[in-house]
Amino acid sequence: MRPPMIRQPLPGAVGKGYVDRLAETECPAFTARRKRRAEASGAPHDPIVWASASGANVVDVDGNVFVDLTSGFGVASVGHAHPRVVEAITKQSGTLMHALGDVHPSDVKIRLLEALAKRMPFAGARTLLSLNGADAVETALKTSVLATKKPGVVAFEGGYHGLSHGPLGVCGYSEAFRRPFAAQLNPHVRFAPYPKSGDDVAEAVARVALCIDERTGAILVEPILGRGGVHFPPAGFLRALGELARSRGLVIIADEIFVGLGRTGPMLVSVAEGLVPDLICLGKALGAGMPISACIGTPEVMGAWGEPGGEALHTGTFFGHPVACAAALEALAIFDETQLGERAIALGSAFVRRFEARAPRHVRQVRSRGLLIGVELDSPGLALAVVRGLLERGYLALPAGANAEVVQIVPPLVIEEPLLLGAANALADVLEEMP
Repeated sequence: MRPPMIRQPLPGAVGKGYVDRLAETECPAFTARRKRRAEASGAPHDPIVWASASGANVVDVDGNVFVDLTSGFGVASVGHAHPRVVEAITKQSGTLMHALGDVHPSDVKIRLLEALAKRMPFAGARTLLSLNGADAVETALKTSVLATKKPGVVAFEGGYHGLSHGPLGVCGYSEAFRRPFAAQLNPHVRFAPYPKSGDDVAEAVARVALCIDERTGAILVEPILGRGGVHFPPAGFLRALGELARSRGLVIIADEIFVGLGRTGPMLVSVAEGLVPDLICLGKALGAGMPISACIGTPEVMGAWGEPGGEALHTGTFFGHPVACAAALEALAIFDETQLGERAIALGSAFVRRFEARAPRHVRQVRSRGLLIGVELDSPGLALAVVRGLLERGYLALPAGANAEVVQIVPPLVIEEPLLLGAANALADVLEEMP
């Protein structure tokens, strides 16, 4: 892996040409977002254009080399273009590119379902595969309705579960996301405050209980609040939440899409914290770069899919795509064989020690577990300027929190320690330069 190397101001000449072409062809939503961020931060937000990526490195079309502290939205936990994943994709592409989904499945799909079932905290796990995290959440929401015959969901403020219509209805990250589509969204969703570390568990669970009514069928929770600002619930909360759900006859859904699969150490954060969910959503790192996700549930809850008169009520042309399944199988094997979860814990601690030793300005709090790190700053929106400053030094990072007050650090779990410590120094340097 290579350290950052920035040859010219960003974006470079080639990149600028691509960005101009992008503005003429891309949905204006993204161009408008970049403009808003530039106005909010006082810094340009034209993107770089990726050309290649390997391990923890990204190279843009101008030949600039970056260290990726985003893992491509958390996807590249085993690293970009891991040789074993590339080999698995290549081999599968040469034998079977596409199958007939739920009608005549591929052998590799069946092997993946078996591999996922073995990793679950309950016997007889059943899985529905799809393409992305929002798909997995949508599957879980549909499953809960079939199992309970109740449409209501308790979700959490700050929670982010995707932006397709089902998940958007339970997205507590920002009311602005829901507002334009409110008439089409589930009206039976209630949002509870997401408890922070140090909060009283009994009080936090009581606030959830107040949101439950006769229409409620499910509770949906991120075991760690990711995009919502990297917040960790108090010890014992998830276990108590599960007990509440069981006592009320509710399905409990754990969205592990961003925080699971070794990012914070364990395979499944919820299980490590004492919660055995009825439904578990996986995605992002599962495909190691290929689009695949999974909703995995107990046989009792998933059995509800067997009732609707033999109809295939939830399927898709590319669900269980053989090439994506091959990538996921190899990613799971890499997680097992290379102990990436343990490595994430050690590297995350090293990053925090280096960063805090610099005692940089503008830092309100550092929250971390493994290689999920949130640096909360003292001003709303400041993370936008900091992320741009990091980019200009050759580090890719993203803001988190509803007010862009957190710099989120989620590098590939295979990142080399010197690169990660260099990122800690770079973040401290950028913060020192902020007014």
